[in-house]
Amino acid sequence: MLKENLLPEILAIVHECGDIMLRATDIDRKIHQKEGKGNFVTDYDSRVQKVLKTRLLALMPEAVFLGEEDQMDHTDISQGYAFIVDPIDGTANFIRGYHASCISVALAENGYPVLGVIYNPYQKETYYAEKGKGAYCNGERIQTSERTLEEGLILFGVAPYNKELMQKSFEIAYRYVSRGEDLRRSGSAAIDLCMVASGRAEFFFEMVLSPWDYAAGALLVEEAGGFTGDLEGRPLTYDRKQTVTARAPKVELLK
Repeated sequence: MLKENLLPEILAIVHECGDIMLRATDIDRKIHQKEGKGNFVTDYDSRVQKVLKTRLLALMPEAVFLGEEDQMDHTDISQGYAFIVDPIDGTANFIRGYHASCISVALAENGYPVLGVIYNPYQKETYYAEKGKGAYCNGERIQTSERTLEEGLILFGVAPYNKELMQKSFEIAYRYVSRGEDLRRSGSAAIDLCMVASGRAEFFFEMVLSPWDYAAGALLVEEAGGFTGDLEGRPLTYDRKQTVTARAPKVELLK
């Protein structure tokens, strides 16, 4: 069982890391290329992850740590506790000063999230959820919307590091938006999942995401009354890359 004050302590750590993002300068001089076209990491991604890893593991020394910038670790999260972390989701936005980036932290138990925090320091919005306790933004409980697909906003990612999936991504987006009201793309899967959880949008999908992209956000959606899975409706797992969808209860998956 998680200790009672764990969530406030994690929130405090994440907010401190948000301040690092807000104080960032000369970002474009501190960019490094990772594997895949357009796949960048900044010194700030690495700095935020280092702080998160040190501070979170100090809270729970028994946990393991899976972070985007430690991909070579191949951390096994199937047993016990694991932190699944994206230090800056929406790095391309961060580099450009687009202000649609966030910190995403999930705590998993035996392979599945039981706590999630997503913080967008630019909007000063802190989303968090604990398994079985609902989802919240800045202390207010949030719920997925009651709109249908025909009334819905469709959010999607283009799998930018997997160019062979881009055409298919747009084809699927067209299928949904041709039934829905309109289309949006933020460049941050974690933020998009928060939009579904808070009822601001009704459907999100991306063809390939890593666990740190969606672990916290998927828990938020589920605790807010929504559904997650792949495009066929199969449940998510958190040990590999996969297709991710999130939807409000009245939105059906298209076959």
